Amino acid sequence: MFIITSMPVGGAETLLVNLMRRMDPNLIRPEVVCLKEPGPLGTEIANEFPIHSHLIGGKYDVAVLPRLARLMRKRKADAVITVGAGDKMFWGRLAAKMAGVPVIASALHSTGWPDGVGRLNRLLTHITDAFIGVAESHGEFLRTFEKFPANKVNVIRNGIDCDRFHPSAECRTSPNVREELGLAEETPLIGIVAALRSEKNHSMLVHAAAKLRDRHPDLHTLVIGEGPERATIEPLIEELGLTDRVHLLGNRADTPRLLGAMNVFTLCSLNEASPVSILEALACETPVVATDVGSISETVLPGQTGELVPSEDVQSFVAAIDMLLNDADQSSQLGRNGRELVQATGSLQSMVDGYQTLVHRIFAEKSRASQRVSSAETAPRPRSNPVKGASRVTVG
Repeated sequence: MFIITSMPVGGAETLLVNLMRRMDPNLIRPEVVCLKEPGPLGTEIANEFPIHSHLIGGKYDVAVLPRLARLMRKRKADAVITVGAGDKMFWGRLAAKMAGVPVIASALHSTGWPDGVGRLNRLLTHITDAFIGVAESHGEFLRTFEKFPANKVNVIRNGIDCDRFHPSAECRTSPNVREELGLAEETPLIGIVAALRSEKNHSMLVHAAAKLRDRHPDLHTLVIGEGPERATIEPLIEELGLTDRVHLLGNRADTPRLLGAMNVFTLCSLNEASPVSILEALACETPVVATDVGSISETVLPGQTGELVPSEDVQSFVAAIDMLLNDADQSSQLGRNGRELVQATGSLQSMVDGYQTLVHRIFAEKSRASQRVSSAETAPRPRSNPVKGASRVTVG
């Protein structure tokens, strides 16, 4: 059972869907528990996997604990993995302990607000078998900053389907992206794929687009994703006179096609761990310009797969995008390097194998330990020898 708040279209949620779809049904039967509504992705996969939703009535609804525990017992869950921090991490692990679930783990996907672990969640460290980080530096963050025991921290790198995210993805459909948007074939495109949330800092990209207008008069920007920050981003686009140049495309099912059409992919987040969107862009051979936060530097290698800039540094962001737009040969080489890197370190199958191996290892260890305890409890007790000085024999 994967415990999550809801399933909107976002990086962690999309990753979870891809993970479940690739798992071996002979080894794993995945289910999803959404504490709140199932969301668009939950609705989409409801005919593929059991989806349980509306388990919590509000932030202080403590009745969620017995509800979750009953559900886990009813479904005979062997493993519970909470996805992200917050309420689901707390209630999910506590309910799993109450229900006697053998394997309890937490997968974390960020290194700060809004996904900080917090004091209450740290109190449940002793009942947690594994904490899952998504990159080597993220694992180190969990050990040093969050203070989780080193022997409980496991790194399973995010992975994507490199057959789906491919440089020829845009060529497989008609019309192409530029034609669909009514743009000339040579129009330069930059863009971002990220939920419209404050920590993704979309305003930095909008300001960069305004500054790039003089250097690249034909430049257009694609914003793929949906979320609460749309109400902030739309007025900013209008204020900067970019209404005809920045395209808010919402959630899309054809992300590989859009990424393949971009000259440069951008990400300007305030915090991240290992964003899936960067892996997807690189797999499409699209070079990346991103803020140097979290574990991004493990995939965006300056001068090799893209460029890194300091967080919130708009001027450096603009300069890096401008440099790649001006050097098509360099951009192409960075893109090719990026795909090679993702194929070597970020495949979907390696991520799936990591989760399956971890769950089965812990389950086997718990089973052996339980058998040892049972054997010790049922073994006949040694009988005392009434003869003074005789030795006592222990059986078992």
